Amino acid sequence: MARDDGPSVESVDRALRVLGELADHGAGISLDDLAESMGLPKSSLHRTLAALRERGFAGQREDGRYTVGSELLRIAFGFYDRMDVRVIWRPLLERVRDACNETVHLGVLDGADVVYVDKLESSHSVTLTSQVGGRNPAHCTGVGKALLAWTYPTDDAIAAWIDRVGPLQAKTRQSVADPPALIAQMAKIRRDGYAVDMEESEPGVRCVGAPVFLGGSTPVAAVSIAAPKERMPVARMRTLAQELVRATRADVLAGTGLDRGNATAG
Repeated sequence: MARDDGPSVESVDRALRVLGELADHGAGISLDDLAESMGLPKSSLHRTLAALRERGFAGQREDGRYTVGSELLRIAFGFYDRMDVRVIWRPLLERVRDACNETVHLGVLDGADVVYVDKLESSHSVTLTSQVGGRNPAHCTGVGKALLAWTYPTDDAIAAWIDRVGPLQAKTRQSVADPPALIAQMAKIRRDGYAVDMEESEPGVRCVGAPVFLGGSTPVAAVSIAAPKERMPVARMRTLAQELVRATRADVLAGTGLDRGNATAG
């Protein structure tokens, strides 16, 4: 049995690597290029590709180039349709919350609003009023703006969204409800990689937000860190935002240097 394990694991590893290469070359890749890219003999790759094609995980075009197969797409899209984003991202939320000891939210976009699908509280005695299932105008929150900036990734796209959802609501005196100003803010969010909420949804509360992706260019959700403004001076917001971006991009936050300090604004 021990002698069988090695080749079996090696074959599985090779097949997974091949699938990864096929996914990275959406238009297809030739056997020669695949062998060069992976540094493997064409004979081994040909056998692996034949097994993957037999089960529908790889396909071959008329010009001979290999592509991802329909069975892999069926599994991926089936998972996407049935997935519960709370299950997928809860470990990330827990690590973010534990690292900074502030309230974290997971939100998804629904028309003009962001809907909070998960929330983890900090250990501080003062809690925030947001709740799971609650809604807020997306353009007024860090988590919502992070979603908008990448769901509508151009000035024209965000302008079309504004036209579709109607006049922008101002929840506080700090809310950005002017379309040109919001469009400019979206461009800055894309450059920075994160969004901020400077008491735009709730007086006295600030937050930073970053999108999370599942392989595509459109976010499936966004994560935010929120706290009373006394615990969120601008310098700390910037530090937390940069760490949050790294965490969401890597989908891991173990050993992060997220700032746990409770410095007051100044």
